[in-house]
Amino acid sequence: MTQPTPPPDHSTALELERLRGELSTGLAEIKGSLALLVQRSDQLDRTLAAHEQTLEMYDGRLDALEQWRSRVGGISVVLGTLGGAGAGAVISFLLGQ
Repeated sequence: MTQPTPPPDHSTALELERLRGELSTGLAEIKGSLALLVQRSDQLDRTLAAHEQTLEMYDGRLDALEQWRSRVGGISVVLGTLGGAGAGAVISFLLGQ
């Protein structure tokens, strides 16, 4: 026959209750820390999205500026050529007299 398990003494029950309380407290602290990390992660996601929008805006502005600059550069080449030809014509006219 097997021996029946003796009933736990009062100090064992108190110790188990104390450990249960410590475990509950530790789990509550972990849950709080996780909630804070999730909140910070969400905040970083919003900040990142705002920075991405700003970067896209600046990228569009830079593209527009580069296109404008290339057009102005082309116009200045044409005007420089016409100005040189005009100056040459004026000089030829003046020297031809």
